[in-house]
Amino acid sequence: MGKSRLLDQQTLIMNNAIALLDCNNFYASCERVFDASVRRKPVVVLSNNDGCVIARSEEAKQIGVTMGSPLFKVESLLDEQDAAVFSSNYALYGDMSFRVMNLLESFTPEIEVYSIDEAFLSLEPRKKSLETLGHSIREKIYKWTGIPVSIGIAETKVLAKIANKRAKKAELKEHGVLNLYHSDKTEAILKDTLIGDIWGIGYRSGLKLKANNILTAWALRETDNRLIRRLLTVTGARIALELRGIKCLPFEFVQTKKHNITCSRSFGQTVADYESLKEATLYFLTRACEKLRKHNLAANAVTVLLSTDRFRPVPAPYSNTATYSSTYPTDSNQEIQHWALKTLERIYKPHYEYRRAGIILSGLVPAEKLTKRMFDDERFEQQHKLMKAMDEINRKFGKDTVRFGGVKTEGDWKMKQARKSPGYTTNWNELLTVY
Repeated sequence: MGKSRLLDQQTLIMNNAIALLDCNNFYASCERVFDASVRRKPVVVLSNNDGCVIARSEEAKQIGVTMGSPLFKVESLLDEQDAAVFSSNYALYGDMSFRVMNLLESFTPEIEVYSIDEAFLSLEPRKKSLETLGHSIREKIYKWTGIPVSIGIAETKVLAKIANKRAKKAELKEHGVLNLYHSDKTEAILKDTLIGDIWGIGYRSGLKLKANNILTAWALRETDNRLIRRLLTVTGARIALELRGIKCLPFEFVQTKKHNITCSRSFGQTVADYESLKEATLYFLTRACEKLRKHNLAANAVTVLLSTDRFRPVPAPYSNTATYSSTYPTDSNQEIQHWALKTLERIYKPHYEYRRAGIILSGLVPAEKLTKRMFDDERFEQQHKLMKAMDEINRKFGKDTVRFGGVKTEGDWKMKQARKSPGYTTNWNELLTVY
């Protein structure tokens, strides 16, 4: 997207309303789309290795399941309430997010995907009211994907965040859409919004504001700019201006350039032998390289990290990282695997039980701008074509349909996912069957 076009779009957005769309209890909602038996039950989704609760349906919240609770602490409660418990299924969640965000393009071309379950939209006020438009967006997304969403509409991003949060609380009354664009409700809602609930105000900033008797969003909005700058620098001043309906936070049409790509996991059980660590490292590397090529990037450095269980005092905890750098960036698994294994050999120590390993690809540059190689450019081009072919096959027929022989998909290091749902939209072999 050209610079002049970006400026034109930003100018247009200055006069538009801003909407924040947020998928309700997104991970739990994704699980409900394909399993009708859990739609009225409490639903929780667990973190890596089925450790802690990272997502909850409204019913799960009502029975007292808190975010971050270790599974062993709430398992009896979940059993008593006949709750549905799922392992994380990130492939499914990512695909459902893609479907939701794609649908938004039929309503406006100005979209900023803020996270896996949130997006800002620029909406032009027109004959069709903004509230009606919000309901149309919400209904289409639910009809086409099964994901319930809440929408807050206002003059700025910060106000849209507040409107969205209120829309969630008042979902039955407001039906999941709250329009505060030039609304007479804004003052009352800001007076009812605590400082800690404002987007961009962290814990430490909140303490500074409270010490100066600034306790609500309305109080911050009405505070003198000079005091806000002194307490929170220019960032806080921008938030205050946004609360006054003055746009200060631009739309990010182009995603921020990635500085590194990480794939790191805790093991299902501790691993001591080098061969198992090698298998895990190559598997994580394969995932990282897929992301690298998806973003059309190449890397000139790889970092390998290892760590034991820090909660086990004997033997003493051990963790280490090492990096291998190359003159030539690459997006080829074959080259990066060679770098990674050299690095793993440097930091591996026998007689330790390792709990975690990971890969970080850095020194990222656009893949189409790679420097020609003096001696082995032809070999690299062949590898590049091979990677492209493998990616296309795996995209069409499912992850790991083809892979390098040294890359194992199972082992003692494999993450625990005892309650993982099928890949309903990402794996041909796990599609729903209708009889």
